[in-house]
Amino acid sequence: MALLLKDIKLGDNIVKKVLFEKHIDFINDYGQDENNYDYGMTDYLRVSGMYWGLTALELMNSEPVQGKDKIVEYIKQCQDPQSGGLSACIGHDPHILHTLSAIQILVMYDRLAAIDIEGVVRYIQGLQQSDGSFAGDKWGEIDTRFSFCAVNALSLLKKMDVIDIEKAVEFVASCKNFDGGFGSRPLSESHAGLIYCCVGFLSITNRLDIIDQDTLAWWLCERQLPSGGLNGRPEKLPDVCYSWWVLSSLAILGRLHWIDTEALKTFIFACQDTETGGFADRPGDVADPFHTLFGLAGLSLLGYDSIQKVNPTYCMPQHVIDKQELKPQRLN
Repeated sequence: MALLLKDIKLGDNIVKKVLFEKHIDFINDYGQDENNYDYGMTDYLRVSGMYWGLTALELMNSEPVQGKDKIVEYIKQCQDPQSGGLSACIGHDPHILHTLSAIQILVMYDRLAAIDIEGVVRYIQGLQQSDGSFAGDKWGEIDTRFSFCAVNALSLLKKMDVIDIEKAVEFVASCKNFDGGFGSRPLSESHAGLIYCCVGFLSITNRLDIIDQDTLAWWLCERQLPSGGLNGRPEKLPDVCYSWWVLSSLAILGRLHWIDTEALKTFIFACQDTETGGFADRPGDVADPFHTLFGLAGLSLLGYDSIQKVNPTYCMPQHVIDKQELKPQRLN
């Protein structure tokens, strides 16, 4: 039985430019009301949400209206004095995802001295398992996302030597599938988000030789649908966030030119909310900082004028990575 191709139909009145002022206002206004229901319901991802919004502002050559000092002070209060890890919100348990987000913000603002760096390093080091994998937190979930978070954060801190990199690489390599893609664990389904994490991990550890370059690039290119948008797996709808997960991987693999870039630009433009600002997952849905960052970052990789150049491995402004003197591996 043939599989049905899932896709969406784009409207006719697409604004084919980035509405910078609206997006800047959207990010600056988002989550400012502490009495709002949505504010309380998003405690569990607040620091990561800050990374999405603040990086989006940086790519748009703007700064947060509340000032950087207030942001840094909040992050400082999210560090657990015992484990050294950082949490999504004050009083929550630390997790490697939010630890990375906090580090990225502080590196972007050149404010690493605000937290206990050695505590962070000990926390990440302690999450590595005997097989080279990383747990996300003390509860022990294993995922290749966490391997990427570990080497991403430690490379930004210039502390990669505290983990067993060879074992870490062996674990990620064991998650490679017959289609060239990677999953969350060995024998798990290939997924564009996890492929980005594994490709990014191998880019930082200088082991892109493990990848079947053209096989993986072809699988990624097959994620483009007639609408121009990209999905994360076969038979799924397009989502603007895959404009990052897929494009960044293709950029690292040297195969960005294998997709229809103009069609993808049109899809990303269509996901803008022309009234409130921000990008949604698909046209007509509610905008949020997550999709706003990855829509802008995708357009940056596609060479859109007036958006800062983004680094495809770190999802941070390229000038920040240059200042850190980091040179993640890329293929031709």
